[in-house]
Amino acid sequence: VKTSGSRAFVQGSGFAQKLSVPQFRAACKNGGKLNGLMNLYVHALLTQISQSAVCNGFHPIEARLARWLLMTHDRMQADEFQITQSFLSKMVGVRREAVNKAVGALQNRELIAYRRGNLTVKDRKGLENASCDCYALIKKEGERY
Repeated sequence: VKTSGSRAFVQGSGFAQKLSVPQFRAACKNGGKLNGLMNLYVHALLTQISQSAVCNGFHPIEARLARWLLMTHDRMQADEFQITQSFLSKMVGVRREAVNKAVGALQNRELIAYRRGNLTVKDRKGLENASCDCYALIKKEGERY
């Protein structure tokens, strides 16, 4: 395959490298280190995708939002990050109005602070308690690898 229908985007600042398709294929050939890392990543990603799909179908919006914020908090390794309610609505799979209500509920419980695209995690343990069990399952699976 020479192209992909998928798009990638950067959620936060950090370091990244870019490889061309031929460079990537060469690095993955013959079961090298990158090939092994990619297999582990794909397994963890499939776990995250499948569990998130189940979560989005069965759990309340507030718990789903807490799960997603915790996953983002883990990746950003910072208590503050920029994120819009419009983007959150896409990630949680609901209309922006529903995200607005869930953000308000988490703010009222003093778990997060949100203002004009800036979100601060104030009480991580409380956010973990507000999340469904899906967060712990996804995190545990990711840590296994």
